Amino acid sequence: MIESKLSYFIVDVFGSSRYTGNQLAVFENCDSLKDAEMQKIARELNFSETTFILLKNSEKSEYNVRIFTPLEELEFAGHPVLGTAWVIKNLIEKSNQSEIKLNLKVGQIPVKFIQNMGEEIGWMKQAQPCFGEIYPGKIIAEIINLPENFIENRFPVQEVSTGLPVIVIPLTGLSALEEASVDTEKYFRFIKNKWAKTIYLFSKSSFSGKDDFSVRFFPIYLGIPEDPATGSAAGCLTAYLLKYNYLNSNLIDLKIEQGVQMKRNSNLFIKGSLQDDDYQIEVGGKVFPVAEGVWV
Repeated sequence: MIESKLSYFIVDVFGSSRYTGNQLAVFENCDSLKDAEMQKIARELNFSETTFILLKNSEKSEYNVRIFTPLEELEFAGHPVLGTAWVIKNLIEKSNQSEIKLNLKVGQIPVKFIQNMGEEIGWMKQAQPCFGEIYPGKIIAEIINLPENFIENRFPVQEVSTGLPVIVIPLTGLSALEEASVDTEKYFRFIKNKWAKTIYLFSKSSFSGKDDFSVRFFPIYLGIPEDPATGSAAGCLTAYLLKYNYLNSNLIDLKIEQGVQMKRNSNLFIKGSLQDDDYQIEVGGKVFPVAEGVWV
């Protein structure tokens, strides 16, 4: 039993309205909670992630935040950062400030909020990317149950991280994205000793016809079969597109769709630039409140 009742909020992140995007539970004033209690709460809710806000550093106007999947704690994740910052700004502080700073295990992440045609969009700046191992398309194709020629061979399958490492996989089109599924036995055998343990597929087209890219994310290792919206992986995609000059430009300003196959349609905005090996990467989106209550 938790010693005192905790207030919490549920929001939908990277959506276009309520009941779209990625669900997030945000708990406040969690300094008294032990690690094991946070993990149990995250497992009970069974969202992709749950966040726990510790007491505010009033002198610096910063918040220490911890992020848990149903199975483990993460150093960084995109939709929990954006959603938590939005909750702090709009539901806890109820302020007009344009920036909220979150201190995570990966470091400090500032989230800026701007008004765009009457809607509020939050933008998080991501860390300089790290690029890891490149894998043969044939091996990856077997894991995601696709013919090898469904993987775009002009670009590599590679590990990328801007805080959370993922395996970025370019596909030839929407049919490949739609048909993909993960062979869990081959997946777990493959990732056993790998740096990146999650799979991110992308196609330069969209089901909606209104977006620039469509993506799917499989973080099975973290206890999540598929994720409807993934800000950290979107940052990795931005870095990948810049590194390999995928769009023949060192500037990126795109809209991504995700979650179509899960009936949780999501939209993520990505901006990026590359100059002299310096990557500037931002991921943005909208947040919608759904519920609030007390955890007993």
